Amino acid sequence: MSRVQVEVRDSVAHVVMCRGEAGNAIDLAMARALLGAATTCCDADVRVVLLRGEGRSFCVGGDLREFAAMEGQERHDHLMAVTDALHEALLVFASMDAPVIAAVHGAVAGAGVGLAAAADILLAAEDATFVLAYTGIGYSPDAGVTWSLPRLVGPKRAMELLLTNPRISAGEAAAMGLVTRVLDGATLVDDAQQLAGQLAEGATNSFGVTKRLVAQGLSSALGVHLDREARALSAAAVSPEGVEGVDAFLTKRPPRFHRQGADRPRREPQR
Repeated sequence: MSRVQVEVRDSVAHVVMCRGEAGNAIDLAMARALLGAATTCCDADVRVVLLRGEGRSFCVGGDLREFAAMEGQERHDHLMAVTDALHEALLVFASMDAPVIAAVHGAVAGAGVGLAAAADILLAAEDATFVLAYTGIGYSPDAGVTWSLPRLVGPKRAMELLLTNPRISAGEAAAMGLVTRVLDGATLVDDAQQLAGQLAEGATNSFGVTKRLVAQGLSSALGVHLDREARALSAAAVSPEGVEGVDAFLTKRPPRFHRQGADRPRREPQR
């Protein structure tokens, strides 16, 4: 069975990590499967991605048993292969227009935190717990956590989490800005699917531009970014989605963005 299953229903790509018996630990096969799943989600028919894990945990991080079975240069090269695939998957998810929703439960550790933090919207069950754990075993971080955490929770809090490895609850993670919303675990998947369905009816191209503007704005000078916003807005105003959205607003009817995106070309992954 594949480490990751992808099923597209009603323009929503349901991406499920299927190694529940191992806490969805990321071995080389899982990392490569995540990259394959991310590439599949670049299809023009996909308007939203919903990522989750089967079993008791979302993802406990890297597969330490696999890593420990190797020594020296072999272990070094193996970790490079794992991170190359995982990091490429994160870049593909970040570059696509489709919003990415992560629905997490149980243990979220190490690279699992990076995978969850990379989502545009992070929904957590009440039983979810988060721990970085890297420095506790003498490793350094991967999965983009040293990039995403400072932006989400601030550099001082991020450093504390990375150096002292506290296990924080879903509520604490929400309070510090890591989690978007905390939900009842019994309804987490249903609630996430409902949100995904809502976004699938939205303006996918506009979502993509918005994702990139937010990411770019974190490292741009204000004047540069204002010019970038102006150019993006002007282009959106004459796009099929922009024309449809304004017409729907003026005629007091719901917009039909999904029809405007019917001929939307596949967006190739970008770094």
